[in-house]
Amino acid sequence: MNSLCIKTNNNSILEYLRNEFSEFNMLNVSFSCNEFKFYKNIIIHYTGIDSELFYNKLATIFSYLVIDIFEKNIIKNILCSNYFYFDNLEVEKILQLCDENLCDSHEFSSHSRELLLFDTFYDYITTHHSIVLSGFINFRLFDYRTLLENLVDFSVNEFIIEQEYLEFISLLKLYIDSQPTISPSVHIVCSDSDILLLDENINLIDINKNPLNTKYLSDISFSHNDYVLNTLLDLLPNKIFLHLTHSSKNWDFINTLKLIFDNRIEVCTNCSICDLYNNLNTHHIQKRHETT
Repeated sequence: MNSLCIKTNNNSILEYLRNEFSEFNMLNVSFSCNEFKFYKNIIIHYTGIDSELFYNKLATIFSYLVIDIFEKNIIKNILCSNYFYFDNLEVEKILQLCDENLCDSHEFSSHSRELLLFDTFYDYITTHHSIVLSGFINFRLFDYRTLLENLVDFSVNEFIIEQEYLEFISLLKLYIDSQPTISPSVHIVCSDSDILLLDENINLIDINKNPLNTKYLSDISFSHNDYVLNTLLDLLPNKIFLHLTHSSKNWDFINTLKLIFDNRIEVCTNCSICDLYNNLNTHHIQKRHETT
């Protein structure tokens, strides 16, 4: 006979295990609940011959128990311990990012977490007849906690990058609002892999690629997007017409422009300029303007 005594004083754990063991889909299994001096015990017995299946099921139940009952508190404790300088609102935002990454990231997927927990529980319960569940969760789940620490670190980095991005947007908006407009209007054509600027007469605007004459620095090496934005900050147009073709890409930068220039931007997908460039790639567009 195989038996395991689960010791705990946590009522949530007791209720969870009672429900799981009541639906234990396996013959020759019984369980009992007893209260002793220090712990309330649930003892589960198996009198069949497939011990491996019995321990597999137990390890799976314990794994889901940790994820369902303890995981959010473990993540919050790691965050508050390792990053104690964040205020309550920042902590809540980072915890939300943690939740999103648990759902979206392969590295932190439920399958990855379940495997780590399953292996740790299985190795222990196959060689021991009792387990103090709260103590085991607090002190034995090293690999699982390491994964959650990595999750918290990753989410904190995301949060910091997002805050820096929002600050960057805010600073540029302040600059734009504090300066007089220089150009009446500018057309932005978003093509397959590039972005072109046209003046109010639909003439190509040279992109300012002089790093010494920039309004902001995004990195040591500039991308074409950086030069486009700096050119717009030089021109300070009163109105920006954003033309999105069928092959438009670079959506992150397009969304950034919308945030920075806000109500100065008008998005267009169906006009004479859109028609002109819709089926042309960037190289052909550039050459067309160079020859006109």
